[in-house]
Amino acid sequence: MGIRTLVGMLVAALAFIGVLATQEAYRLFLPGLLQGAVLTIEIALLGSLLAVVMGVLAALARMYGPAPLRWLATVYVEIFRGTSALVQLFWLFFVLPQFGVTLDAFPVAVLALGLNVGAYGSEVVRGAIQSVARGQWEAATALNMSRAQMLRRIILPQAFVAMIPPWGNLFIELLKSTALVSLITLSDLAFKAQQMNQNTFKTIPIFTLVLLMYLAMSLVLTIGMRLLERRASLGLARGRAA
Repeated sequence: MGIRTLVGMLVAALAFIGVLATQEAYRLFLPGLLQGAVLTIEIALLGSLLAVVMGVLAALARMYGPAPLRWLATVYVEIFRGTSALVQLFWLFFVLPQFGVTLDAFPVAVLALGLNVGAYGSEVVRGAIQSVARGQWEAATALNMSRAQMLRRIILPQAFVAMIPPWGNLFIELLKSTALVSLITLSDLAFKAQQMNQNTFKTIPIFTLVLLMYLAMSLVLTIGMRLLERRASLGLARGRAA
């Protein structure tokens, strides 16, 4: 699907929200849902940043780190890939205090979702690095580059382009997973919707707005990643031509 189509869908979703907001049955719920959407976006952005950092570090540690780091990175990846994000969220929020470590709900949400997606992202990074043609490694070796120089100057810029589409999918999954944080008392978009529905039983207008809001947020994310992929691909092409 092209960027123009995605932009058209985003405009349509926002226009639909605007039209619904003019109707009394929907206008009543919009301010509260927007407040929840702001918190959802904050968690998604910070969680995505943590996921990228952890994904890159875990992948590099597993591929090139010393044995202790490889072991730690593998344990991290397998634990967070092999258990439910909901269980991880509950464990950090309800179990850690039993060991004397108490965190507020917001950092717990960012940590749980960021670490969970970062574990999947580490495989994306590892696969992208391994997809770089062997000749690129050999050329860098012929230039007497160290491994760090190879990765920084030759390998990672090429692997970065291959990482973008799967990372985009992971970011959307993280955005949708933010609905779980309502279970640890955070007033995100899902929490606001549930609360309003319990108080008013206006299921159709509430969850219609919520559906459109999640769709709009995911479309913004998708468009941003497509533009980033296009720019990175053009930059790589210019670099090869030079």
